[in-house]
Amino acid sequence: MTSEYPHPNAPAETPSTDVADSRALRPADDRKVPSDSQPLRLTGVTKQYATGIGTVTALSNVDFGVNAGEVVAIVGPSGSGKSTMLNVLGLLDEPTAGSVLLHGDPVAGLTERERTDTRRETIGFVFQDFHLIPSLTAVENVRLPTAFLPGDATPRAVDLLTRVGLGDRLDHTPNELSGGQKQRVAIARSLINQPAVLLADEPTGNLDTETGIEVLEEIRRIADTGVGVVAVTHDDLVTEFADRTVELVDGVLTDA
Repeated sequence: MTSEYPHPNAPAETPSTDVADSRALRPADDRKVPSDSQPLRLTGVTKQYATGIGTVTALSNVDFGVNAGEVVAIVGPSGSGKSTMLNVLGLLDEPTAGSVLLHGDPVAGLTERERTDTRRETIGFVFQDFHLIPSLTAVENVRLPTAFLPGDATPRAVDLLTRVGLGDRLDHTPNELSGGQKQRVAIARSLINQPAVLLADEPTGNLDTETGIEVLEEIRRIADTGVGVVAVTHDDLVTEFADRTVELVDGVLTDA
């Protein structure tokens, strides 16, 4: 299994399984994203919800950024605001106050369509429960985010599945795959649009330790191509693989 992934800022070309072409997909030295660049950042973000018993503050003045090529783990007790923070980072929810910056530009004021397009072009998602379509093959699940885009993403989907070790499972449906294989399909799907940031919600939550390590090794290799990775987790294994761990308690973020 190769550890090479297309660079997040590389043009979306039809990939090849040829060795020479595969090597060409590596980020060349002059194309590496600076380690101190932050493709995604929250500045002074507060998120509040109105409930029948008053206002609940899920996030309180959060400052956070992920560097290109960095893996950051977010830990904290249940109900601490981790899912809310991931939703804000993923442009699925808007903050009550503060700013969300993509490559330094604020996303406030975007229409829902613009937010959807920006999310699709910039952010990949990996979920604990995989969220694969049962009736679709591995290749079809991976190319699904490109369904309404021009061109055929099948060659890239095949290439990504091969890179995560599933080149012999291309036509298998989810019920023919193990938990670890399903998570690898989900990872490949998250990379189909060459995101700058990968957001993972409990990426090892449904996996045994050995399989979890294999999945985290894949995530590590993805980060090494310049993708910033943010993982919400309760698993100590994830924090061991992370470059940095932050803790969220009652909506307040601190270094762990």
